Amino acid sequence: MSNKNINYILMNTIKNLIILSILLFAGKVSAQHISSAELQVTGLTCSMCSQATEKSLKTLDFVGTIQPDLNKNLFAITFKKDKAVNIDQIRKKVEDAGFSVGNLTAVFNFNQTKIDDQGLAVAEQNVYQFLNAKNQTLNGAVKASVVDKNFISGAAFKKKAAQVKSASYVSGAGLVNGKKTRIYHLSI
Repeated sequence: MSNKNINYILMNTIKNLIILSILLFAGKVSAQHISSAELQVTGLTCSMCSQATEKSLKTLDFVGTIQPDLNKNLFAITFKKDKAVNIDQIRKKVEDAGFSVGNLTAVFNFNQTKIDDQGLAVAEQNVYQFLNAKNQTLNGAVKASVVDKNFISGAAFKKKAAQVKSASYVSGAGLVNGKKTRIYHLSI
């Protein structure tokens, strides 16, 4: 084998290793970043209500386990590591069961996520507006409450909307890089 052939094989091997490394790294970066949540559901009056809600939530492919607490109308949810979590789908499944979300607090796993001076941060494909954090970098597990409409009581939302005075808070969406985007409002 000539030196030219050996160099060609070596270069192709290095190129393939680099591509494989990039793909593996990209897979880790795009992995789900919400690991667990505590979901309070309003309107539950009996164990049948709780079971209906749990059954509805279990249809979501990203839900791992659900532990209901009937005394507090809470559901402790863990999520599958290889699946992206959609907060709006959780709310929809609760509503499909005939109830409402009273509160959703989740553990977000951030990886050097920068919050700008307006409280806006982009993590993976999600955009978050932090109501009580600005100009900082989040790294690791952060417990935050979703304070959007239909994730807190109507009275609490109305009060917060008067304080926040933001069109994106009222609508749940705003322009990010010129594109209408769902913005989740969080409080740490």
